[in-house]
Amino acid sequence: MNDSRPGTSQPPPTVSPSPSPSGTDLWETVDALWAWLDAGQPVVGREALLLRMLKLTEEVGEVAQAVIGATGQNPRKGTSHSWEDVQSELCDVIITALVALRTLTPQAREVFAGHLARVARRSLGTGSTGPAD
Repeated sequence: MNDSRPGTSQPPPTVSPSPSPSGTDLWETVDALWAWLDAGQPVVGREALLLRMLKLTEEVGEVAQAVIGATGQNPRKGTSHSWEDVQSELCDVIITALVALRTLTPQAREVFAGHLARVARRSLGTGSTGPAD
């Protein structure tokens, strides 16, 4: 039996990267999502910024709900989600976080790349970390 659930000994399947929508790269898609959300924003200013950040909490809650559902931890609902649902919800968290970062700065790509490099150096030992992270 091939069990690909988390915590099992089966390796994850190999997935080939696929192009982002309409042939654009990740950050072009993030910019387009940011512009779309900004154009339809019913609230503006500081409140809009705070609400965009709070959206992350909603999405993380949906990951928790999916994990609980995938593990059958709610006796009333039983197994109500799959691990593919968890994957989808995690993707929503990532997208929401990238759009939130783009909301804070038009240089989201550079900010993220710099931060990722610092985390990699600190965690993987791929060079000096520079100033304390």
